[in-house]
Amino acid sequence: MTIHTLSYHVRKRMLITGGAGFLGSHLADRLLELGHEVICLDNFFTGTKQNIEHLLDHPRFELIRHDITFPIYLEIDQIWNLACPASPVHYQHDPVQTTKTSVHGAINMLGLAKRTRARILQASTSEVYGDPATHPQQEDYWGNVNPIGPRSCYDEGKRCAETLFFDYHRQHKLDIRVVRIFNTYGPRMHPNDGRVVSNFIVQALKGEDITLFGDGSQTRSFCYVDDLIEGMMRFMALPGPKDPGHEGQLGFPGPINLGNPGEFTIKELAELVINLTGSRSKLVYLPLPQDDPMRRRPDISRAQQYLQGWQPSVALEEGLKSTIGYFDALLRATSGR
Repeated sequence: MTIHTLSYHVRKRMLITGGAGFLGSHLADRLLELGHEVICLDNFFTGTKQNIEHLLDHPRFELIRHDITFPIYLEIDQIWNLACPASPVHYQHDPVQTTKTSVHGAINMLGLAKRTRARILQASTSEVYGDPATHPQQEDYWGNVNPIGPRSCYDEGKRCAETLFFDYHRQHKLDIRVVRIFNTYGPRMHPNDGRVVSNFIVQALKGEDITLFGDGSQTRSFCYVDDLIEGMMRFMALPGPKDPGHEGQLGFPGPINLGNPGEFTIKELAELVINLTGSRSKLVYLPLPQDDPMRRRPDISRAQQYLQGWQPSVALEEGLKSTIGYFDALLRATSGR
């Protein structure tokens, strides 16, 4: 392991909530590579120690088991608020707790940011747009969300968190960044999270039927994890009131869409996974879940404007090969093959 160091004048103490999760663990890798200190906060509902096992002996990495629905008192420079189950299987398992994580968790992290004057990023979601009536989705679109459906705990919880972030920004001059994350995939996804990429890959590798909900014509846009993390880091690096020459000037708060604007039908994704795995799996069609969006594609023009021309560089086929390799190794290890 290569360990980079920064001087204490440059090094920052970074808090990642949900740091043992899929996105959080990749973010921790990048921040440590840059020489920062990382505090990983996770209650391990969906995160796993396996995701951060390679970091446990790192001198600038610290792990704390904690649920952000309860306050915590730390001294930090930046907060990356990623904690919340993000797949329907997990966030519908305990919908009340999902809402608490988004809302109480946001209040607790914003309170911590207010006390320490830390810059804070909220990992919001494309689900704030609901089943969109506009396509592609721009940040000024207010959404089409069912407030009382089975997905509402996640959709409305994230919308309320955004409200809290912008109210703290206006009322307390807090330096916030709100990013709306579209479908992201890659190594370290949970194999049983119920998300379409992990579902299809695991089913294909096991030779099981691949389950499509609806007729498979609904679309999604898939962003590889490395591209997503790069966009988040560029967003947090925008100047704010603590940066020389920008004293008192709050940075651009967002919201910003981050995702890959390439659009694929669910059936196209399933066929690509079968082809890349060499599987003999068959496609099986099941009823479409309630409030499942029919189309999803980000307009990333705002990200390109503010984030130094950021745009995804990893093609879907390339990213799927890497993800398939990860799941293949994981299944072999767990099955003893």
